[in-house]
Amino acid sequence: MTPTVVLTGGSDGIGAAAARILSTRDVNLVIVGRSAEKTRAVAAETGASFHIADFARLADVDRIAAQIAADHERIDVLANNAGGIFPGPQITEDGFEKTFQVDHLAPFLLTHRLLDPLLKCGGTVVNTASIGAKIFGRLDLEDIQTLATFTPNRAYGNAKLANILFTKGLHERFGAQGLSSVAFHPGVVATSFASDGGTLMNRLYQGAAKHLLTSPEQGGGTLTHFISGTPGAEWVSGEYYSDQLKVARTNRAAYDPEVVRRHWEIGEELLRRRDWL
Repeated sequence: MTPTVVLTGGSDGIGAAAARILSTRDVNLVIVGRSAEKTRAVAAETGASFHIADFARLADVDRIAAQIAADHERIDVLANNAGGIFPGPQITEDGFEKTFQVDHLAPFLLTHRLLDPLLKCGGTVVNTASIGAKIFGRLDLEDIQTLATFTPNRAYGNAKLANILFTKGLHERFGAQGLSSVAFHPGVVATSFASDGGTLMNRLYQGAAKHLLTSPEQGGGTLTHFISGTPGAEWVSGEYYSDQLKVARTNRAAYDPEVVRRHWEIGEELLRRRDWL
């Protein structure tokens, strides 16, 4: 049976590069993107089906999750790749800090919505994290959205740490049911993800250091490695990997089971308050 792969952030950067690689393989590819124009272009090029969603709007996430679940009884891989770094703090229409919502809460909700088709075939969740979790992450569970101590880099680091905590939480909660999960750093990639301006990382990405960065094609290849790899063979479920495809150390909070548990619970509580779960 041809595997179904759902890839978010598929309209640009490493997501679009991964989509192009996957289009040469025997997969049923579904891409999700924020830009309608770019998403349609990548879908036309790769033969993928597509959905348009802005992860700063949880109504969009809810809508596409319902559509994807209705269209696909089984999902072999969900690649949570959409994300970014934003100035702020900005509060979305859903009442959450934008970096936290786009990078963590939105994929957290999407994965919850797609658990049934993922579990039906012993599927995989691949989360695009970052070395920023270790460099910039300063997690405070009492300020999980990084509102009290906001800087763009700290909010991004905490959101990427959230991706890793989510990966470990998925493995602990659903590994026995056949679900696998992995988080990885794609490299410091020369893409437009930091293009919203106003941040130190934006100046790095768009400035003189850009020639030192990993290409989107390289980052897309790393993403594809985890999408296509066999859990237990090419990678181990519940782990965080470097762009060298090796298990790597990350923020020390990721190794505290109580932090993993509480972070998951707080995320669920936040979504329940807004009636998303």
